[in-house]
Parts: sequence; structure tokens; C-alpha cells
Amino acid sequence: AVDYMHPEVGVTTTDGACFGRNYFGRASAAETEDDEFADERAEVLEEAAALKKLAMDYMHPEVGVTATDGAAFGRNYFSRPSAPEVEDVEEAEERALVLAEAAALK
Repeated sequence: AVDYMHPEVGVTTTDGACFGRNYFGRASAAETEDDEFADERAEVLEEAAALKKLAMDYMHPEVGVTATDGAAFGRNYFSRPSAPEVEDVEEAEERALVLAEAAALK
């Protein structure tokens, strides 16, 4: 469960039977790669990095969202400093009643 919930930890192995031979990085392997394959590999790696970031955002919602784009923010028209103070009639009557009761208790 810990390995599933924390993919950023990674995998560590010390058993010699877990390792295999790398046929692509050996000395006798061809060192050239076609431009098409290189471009496609770069795109795949970019998509994998984006998917990894999305997975980390999904697995760790406590991190929060950070946005620096000005178009991503909205304006709160109800609690801005320039908003006019609006008091409901019922609230005004209740406030007057509470103040009258407080004055009567003194």
C-alpha cells in the first residue's frame, strides 16, 4: 500500500537476480538513431512527463494548485473593499433589537 500511495519513492533492489543485460547500451550496439525516431521519442518522453505530473497532482491533493496566468483569476465582487456596505432589513431590525436589549440590561 505504501508503494502504491507514494510512487515518488521509487524502486530499490539489491538482489543480483533482478538485474538484466542491457542490449541497447552494450559496446557492440549501433549508436545511431533516425531523426524520426528521435523526434517521436522526445514527444513520448514529454507526454510521459506530463502524465507523471498529472498523476502526482492526483495522488497528492494536499499540495494545492498554483496558477500564475492572469486569465485564471477571477474577481470577487462581494467582498472587495470598494463594494458598498449592504445591510438587509431583517438584519437591521435584529441588530436594533439586540442593541435595545443590551441597553436595557445596563
